[in-house]
Amino acid sequence: MQAGRGRAVIALLAMLGLVACSSGAPQLMNLRTGEGPDEFGIVPPKPLSMPEDLSALPEPTPGGTNLTDRFPEEEAAIALGGRPGAAGGIPSGDSALYAHAARFGVDGGIRATLASEDLEWRRDNNGRVLERLFNVNVYYKAYRKQRLDQQAELERWRKLGVRTSSAPPRKDGEE
Repeated sequence: MQAGRGRAVIALLAMLGLVACSSGAPQLMNLRTGEGPDEFGIVPPKPLSMPEDLSALPEPTPGGTNLTDRFPEEEAAIALGGRPGAAGGIPSGDSALYAHAARFGVDGGIRATLASEDLEWRRDNNGRVLERLFNVNVYYKAYRKQRLDQQAELERWRKLGVRTSSAPPRKDGEE
């Protein structure tokens, strides 16, 4: 009977040892990428319509654009009140804002820096052995100290007298 318990303990310790030594990228939100089509890569065309003047049709070119082709980035820019051709540069009306934001310098590799720092943070806050063993979500626990209490922040701004037009309106009895 003792030999059976000893083997079970050794097997359990071996499993825990293997789990603790995993070297994959941390999956804090437990999101799994599956094999299959990318449903966001499919852009439906515009409906076909007959132009008033057939000479306005473009010359057919292999691999070229079509009148029914959609351009989601340009359509999004128009829907948000922008101009499709203005993407890529700093509009003249925003040059003062950009100059103020860049007054201490601009790091061109900020995305890569943040990604590596975040990966290091997530590895350091990867959860305990049993959390990793049972694939428990530790995302919110890892970032708990960096969380913003949105209601407290909204109240702070309102007390300062700043209009918060995108926030929900005050409830009855709120100051």
